[in-house]
Amino acid sequence: MEKRILVVDDSSVMQNLVKKIFAQLDYEVVSAKNGNEALEKLKKQDFNVILMDINMPVMDGMECTKQIRKLKNKKGQLPIIAITGNSKNYAWDDFKKAGMSKYLQKPLNFDELVEIVNSYVKDDNKV
Repeated sequence: MEKRILVVDDSSVMQNLVKKIFAQLDYEVVSAKNGNEALEKLKKQDFNVILMDINMPVMDGMECTKQIRKLKNKKGQLPIIAITGNSKNYAWDDFKKAGMSKYLQKPLNFDELVEIVNSYVKDDNKV
């Protein structure tokens, strides 16, 4: 089964870095630049995990996560990893209340990111 990540980030640099790293590990990486795009892509494709930037235009990562968690199907239960460069506005409790599974601070430690993503990705968990 194919391994697929949805990376939601308004930074094309971040999107490209994630694609480059995970392509080497046989993941397909699909990008969205805001929460609205992420919700549309989630309707059309299945994913193993979502990497969610917090601060984005149109719909931020907190609101997008809340919307995903409202979904009645298995997609509403996908692991969502919060990624932000500005954590002083939030605490881990804020991320948990929104429905985030994990939280990572930018600049990212990509070894840690790969380890966390791999811990969520199993052959049977794509929804």
